[in-house]
Amino acid sequence: MHPCATLDEPTRQALKLADTMLQAAQASGLPFDISQAWTLMAHSHRDMQAWASSETCFETALRWGRVVGSVDHTVDLLCAASEAAVVLAEAQQDESPADGHTARERARSHVFEAATLAGRVADPRWEATVLMRISDVLNRCGDRDDAVLLQTRALRLMSGSLVGVPDPKQLPSLGRLADA
Repeated sequence: MHPCATLDEPTRQALKLADTMLQAAQASGLPFDISQAWTLMAHSHRDMQAWASSETCFETALRWGRVVGSVDHTVDLLCAASEAAVVLAEAQQDESPADGHTARERARSHVFEAATLAGRVADPRWEATVLMRISDVLNRCGDRDDAVLLQTRALRLMSGSLVGVPDPKQLPSLGRLADA
């Protein structure tokens, strides 16, 4: 039986629309359109709870997003890819702990890159939102100390106090804390 045969009509239509948009974007050759189409495909797979396919689509969207050169777009895709990877890790944990660990490592990698780039986004409110998103991923990965550091940075941004906010260039060092 074809996998689409078991999907409900709204899901089937969303997947068909994503596929149509992806084909049109690829024909256009415009990196932003291609990235957006892969993002839509990723959301369609996520809605079907096809976690591995969703993560793969977000990864592809991220590769195209990097070509665009927009920090905001790249950071948003890093957040989405980290969220997809952590959901996949949670889904795989019982069946294959090694696969779950590998997916968590991919999530962490995306989080730390997003944390590094977050200070370069266009709007401090968006930066705070990003930091809260990725702190949630770290928390789900079991990296509570690093999650709290990001939440603290976000709360300082939200309160308008930038005093004591870590330099974004030093944030990759947070990864060493997670590995300890």
